Parts: sequence; C-alpha cells; structure tokens
Amino acid sequence: MASHEGNVKNDGSSDWRYQLRLQITDEYAAPLRDGRRLDVLRPLQEILESHEATVVCQYDAFADFCARSERNGDQDLPLYKWTLATIRNPDKKAKYTKIFTIYVRGEEVYEQSSAEALEQELQPLVGGSVIEELAKYDSNPANNPQVPKKYRN
Repeated sequence: MASHEGNVKNDGSSDWRYQLRLQITDEYAAPLRDGRRLDVLRPLQEILESHEATVVCQYDAFADFCARSERNGDQDLPLYKWTLATIRNPDKKAKYTKIFTIYVRGEEVYEQSSAEALEQELQPLVGGSVIEELAKYDSNPANNPQVPKKYRN
C-alpha cells in the first residue's frame, strides 16, 4: 500500500482504508516480534492497547500467506510466487523482520480517523530507541505495488 491520502470526499474524509507500519530498530524487532513485554517497549504497547491495536511482523505475515496458499493449492498464483521469493531472499528477510503492520480491532486496514489518531500518538516515539520509522498507507490499488511481470502466469 502506498503512502497517499486517497480519494478525498467533500467532507474531507477518504473513501480509502488505511494501514500504519512501523520499522523497529535491530535491537527491539525480535522482542516485539516474540511479544515480549520489555520496559522499553511499554510506551509503544500502551499506545497500541489504547487503540485496540496489535502489531504483526511483515515477514511473518508473508510466511503465513505462503503457508495458507500451499494448504489451499494456490502455488501457481503470481502473488504467492512473488511473496515466496521475498521470504526466501536473506536481504528481504532482514528488512521485513523489522517492519510491523499495525492491526486495529483485528483489521489490517481501517478508517482514516483511526489511522490518524494512532499516527498522532505514535509520532513522538519515532526516532527513539525502538521505532525508526512510521508510515501510513492507503488501500487505493493505483498506489500499491503490483506483482512483477516475471511472477505472472
């Protein structure tokens, strides 16, 4: 999902749904991924809890998608092939084990107002010892990467 404001309506709201992602420092990505409750993670975890939000490691989400696709016999799908290539690439694994998608009330994408409220509270933590970057993405397909040609049937 690309970082854009989406299709804005007359009242200033958006038709698109949103998602926030965090890039976590090398030191704290594994503890966050494992669900550990360290003092240094407490500010992040308290903000997430106050918004009924959780984090999912992007690498784990990719691996889960591949496992589901394999169980369902969907290995010929271009998205499966692209995702599998991603998780098998050591450089991309290192990258995606540090990126966490924020889910709000169990949803991968959510209303603009939820994304903005959460973003506002998380912003002061960016650049500290835990969060390197915070990004907001929208669900507009025109703003999102498409499966590269080499993986399409």
